[in-house]
Amino acid sequence: MIAEIETLILATTHTLYNAWGWFGVAILLIFENATGITPSEIILGLAGWMLIADNQAHPSMILIGGFYSAVSSVLGASITYWVARFGGRPVIDKFAQWIRINPTHITNAEKQFQRWGTGLVLVGRMMPGIRTLISIPAGLANMPFISFFISTFIGAYIWCTLLIGAGYLLGVEWPLISAYLKQYLPYLLAGGSIILILFFISKRRKLPIATYLSESE
Repeated sequence: MIAEIETLILATTHTLYNAWGWFGVAILLIFENATGITPSEIILGLAGWMLIADNQAHPSMILIGGFYSAVSSVLGASITYWVARFGGRPVIDKFAQWIRINPTHITNAEKQFQRWGTGLVLVGRMMPGIRTLISIPAGLANMPFISFFISTFIGAYIWCTLLIGAGYLLGVEWPLISAYLKQYLPYLLAGGSIILILFFISKRRKLPIATYLSESE
């Protein structure tokens, strides 16, 4: 079943990218950042492979593609931000029910935002599982939109450029990457969560992460 789904994803994405190019990437990313339904890891990884490597485009397109993708990500995230800001928690709860997001995840994200503020938006944009949710507490807390926009763009640009670059370098090895992801994704997510926790601890103590780690040894 998983293999069939992967084949369908590859075929559909390839058709979309052939027809629409980076505009197709933009549409998928706006939808992904507004709803959290389509995984950006697949969208961007396949873009680096199919739109840059397969077309033998110059590697500088990784940076340009990262810019296009970051702008699209901000547009999608802004939709969720304004829905949360104007609609409040009742509208968000209905939205979460529609796209099947556990309301407790939103509550936890809101608590973390109240604790860490703008820094969580920037770092959260680079964390799987947090990326799309972080727009909700930012909107609910009436975070200034310009701060939200800048933080989201910076985090999204880093995230998008890295994934496009990975797709450019490793896309032809998709079957191998897929197998490794299935095996090691839980560990990668756990490691990412630990890094995020250490970042917040170092920020709270006003110490670099490296200093915190050295003190704990």
